[in-house]
Amino acid sequence: GHGLLIIVSHGNGYMTLYAHNQFLLKNIGDWVLKGERIARVGNTGGLSEHALYFEIRQNGKPSNPKIWLKKETY
Repeated sequence: GHGLLIIVSHGNGYMTLYAHNQFLLKNIGDWVLKGERIARVGNTGGLSEHALYFEIRQNGKPSNPKIWLKKETY
């Protein structure tokens, strides 16, 4: 139900999930550098508009992403 999904393993039991992508830019086993694009957002998984599903998991369990994200000021 989430369309195209990419999962990034950060080690120590942490992973991030990104879903509803239109196109994946990485393959299984690829390294990801900070700031590097991993996918292009889309409307897969039955959505009518483009959206991104984001989740952080610690040891397989969802974790509140709010503590990991900082607010940017523009």
